[in-house]
Amino acid sequence: MAERKSKTFRRKALLVVVNAISLASLYWTLRDAHLGELRDDVATLNWWWIAVALVTGPAIYLWQAFRWQTLLYPVERVSFWETARAIFIGMFANEILPFRVGELLRCYLISSRTALPLSVSITSALLERVFDGIWLCSSLVVMLMILPVPRALVRSGEVLGAVVFAAALLLSFALFRRHHTRAMFTGAGWQRHVRVLIDDLEIIGHSRYLLFSFLQSLPFLLLQIIPTFAAFRAYGFDLSLMAAFALAVILRLGAAVPQAPGNLGLFQLLARESLQRMFGIVPAEAARFSLVFWGLTTVPLLVAGLISLTVAGLKFSELHQVGTTEKQSPTSPPS
Repeated sequence: MAERKSKTFRRKALLVVVNAISLASLYWTLRDAHLGELRDDVATLNWWWIAVALVTGPAIYLWQAFRWQTLLYPVERVSFWETARAIFIGMFANEILPFRVGELLRCYLISSRTALPLSVSITSALLERVFDGIWLCSSLVVMLMILPVPRALVRSGEVLGAVVFAAALLLSFALFRRHHTRAMFTGAGWQRHVRVLIDDLEIIGHSRYLLFSFLQSLPFLLLQIIPTFAAFRAYGFDLSLMAAFALAVILRLGAAVPQAPGNLGLFQLLARESLQRMFGIVPAEAARFSLVFWGLTTVPLLVAGLISLTVAGLKFSELHQVGTTEKQSPTSPPS
C-alpha cells in the first residue's frame, strides 16, 4: 500500500512539473507576440492552403498505419483499417492526455481487436520509435550541413542520437544473439519482461518486413513537410520546402519528449525559436504562427480520433480498460 501511494505521488508530482514547464514555455513564447493582431492574421489566411494542411496532416498517419501493418505482418495479418483506427485513437489520446500515453493505448487497442499478443504490439511500437529516431538523427545531420541550426538543438540531437544508437545496438544484439542475450536475464520481475521483449523481437525481426518497415519510416517523416509548407503558405511566409523540412524535423524531435497534452507549450516554443533563429522571421509573427500551426495540427487529429472512437464503438472513458487483460495466443512469447 505504501509503495502504491509513493508511485501515485511521484506520478502526480511529475505531472505537475511537466505541466508547469509546458505553461512556462507557452508564456515565454507568447510574452511579446502582440496577440491582438492574431485576429487580423486569421482574417488574411489563404484558406486553400489551410485546407491542404488540414487534410494532409492526419492523412500522414495513414502511412504510419501501413508501416505498422507491414511490421506486424510476420506475426498477424492485421488489416490496414485496424492499424489506422488504433493510431488515430492513440493520437487523440496524446492530444488530451499527458506523457503520450496514446502510444500504449494504440497497442492495447490493436491487441484487443485482433489475435495479436499485447507484448508483440508494444515491441512493434518500440521498433517504430527506433526507426523514427534513426531517420530523425540522419535528417538533423543533413540540416547541420545546410542550415544554421541553434546549438541547443544540436545538443538535443546528440542526446537523441546517443539514445537511438544504444537502443539499436541493444535490439540488434538481442535479435541476432537471442539465446546468449536471453540467458543473461533469468530472474523474475523486470527480467521476465526483457525475456518477453527478446522473444517478440525473434518473432518480428527475422523477416524482410522489418527492413521494409524501416524504409517506410523515411517517407513517413518526409510527408510531414507537406502540411508544414502549406501552413507557411497559408500564413504568408515565403519559406522554402527546406524550411518546412527543418521545422517538421524539429517539431518531431520535440514530440519525442513526454510532455503536456497536445505538446502544448513546447510545440509553440520550438516553432517560434526555429523560425526566428534559422529563417529570420519576426519573433511576434513566429509566435502567432506557432499558435495557428498548432491548431492546424491538433484539431484534425482530434476529429479523426473522435471518428475512430465512434467507429470502434468506444467511449473515451473506456480507453483505459482496453487491453488490460493480455490475450494468450499461439504466438505469445514464453516466460
